[in-house]
Amino acid sequence: MTLKYKRILLKFSGEALMGDGDFGLEAKTLHRVVGQVKELHDLGVEIGIVVGGGNIFRGAQIQGSGIARTTGDHMGMMATVINALALRDVIESFGMKSQILSAMSIEGISSGFNANTVKKQLADGEVLVFAAGTGSPFFTTDTAAALRGIEIDADIVLKATKVDGIYTADPVKDLTATRYKSLTYNEVIQKNLQVMDMTAFVLCRDHNMPIRVFDMFKDNAVIRIVKGGDEGTLVSSGE
Repeated sequence: MTLKYKRILLKFSGEALMGDGDFGLEAKTLHRVVGQVKELHDLGVEIGIVVGGGNIFRGAQIQGSGIARTTGDHMGMMATVINALALRDVIESFGMKSQILSAMSIEGISSGFNANTVKKQLADGEVLVFAAGTGSPFFTTDTAAALRGIEIDADIVLKATKVDGIYTADPVKDLTATRYKSLTYNEVIQKNLQVMDMTAFVLCRDHNMPIRVFDMFKDNAVIRIVKGGDEGTLVSSGE
């Protein structure tokens, strides 16, 4: 089988793991996400994952509390490690090898990131979960996804969201909103579309890393993407 994308960086928010809950992890949703990872793995796709931590902690929770922004960002990084631990164990329960690579040193839980080693692990079929963002405050997990995608020579960054792509307006609030099938980097900037935070987006643009925004919970969407199907919205140079 010919795959359009052999190595991917899959990014999804911590909230994606909450299911119908308001906090934490839902086992059914966690298994559904990993089930799709398993389908990709069985096709021979090499998979790196970046997950957020918003289901456990968000910086807005501490505004006005006296906790410094940098401390809050480190708390958020730790939340991503909690999600990464859950993902790793469920991934392994599905019969795949997995490892957590953290941007923060956590002895006994995770390993550090080395691009050359990571690329060998991916080629050997390990599913790698990148935790703790970039390891520095003031950068989002979107930026971590862009950075890791570039470092591992991914073919594409796949950003899973609650909607099936990028729309002209919020499709929940505006029923007349329409989905873009594709956009160039410059069009995203000109239209001020919120694909990723600007640091992440500029990294992808400058390294010509394509981004596809899609609905993670749409049946077989991610499978169609790696096979070259038109799913969600593709952001690229347009060449």
